[in-house]
Amino acid sequence: MKPLTAIASVLLAGCAVSIGSPNGQQPTQAQTCKPTSEQEIAALFDRWNQSLQTGDPRQVAANYAEQSILLATVSARPRLTTADREDYFKHFLENGPSGKIDLRRVYLGCNSAVDAGLYTFTFARTGAVVHARYTYTYRWDGARWLITTHHSSALPAEK
Repeated sequence: MKPLTAIASVLLAGCAVSIGSPNGQQPTQAQTCKPTSEQEIAALFDRWNQSLQTGDPRQVAANYAEQSILLATVSARPRLTTADREDYFKHFLENGPSGKIDLRRVYLGCNSAVDAGLYTFTFARTGAVVHARYTYTYRWDGARWLITTHHSSALPAEK
């Protein structure tokens, strides 16, 4: 077997994993991993950014899993519910934000992924530009990728 084929076989075999029950008993069902790519995960930021352009907080919040957490750049409190996230985006969207990725690293797992790096937001209404760090974690829910964690913090001045 060629080395690349052997590696691919091992990776694909690793996509069929067992899920154990919370009480530590033997696994009862098999999980199938959704095939994905760095490009597909990177496109999820574009989907999120396009939802910002609608100006509708509900459309932005629809990118998040029900049990997700938003640790936003300009909010001191964690946003744990859909209503919390909609409230945050209602105010965030008032200044017409648009994001651009400056640096990214994507990590792929079985039905999960992480996209982390640096991004810049430009606000059309005020002209402000904010450079920030970000981390998005995603989970495949069987139909689409949803954000489970979104952390963003202003980039400190370089020392």
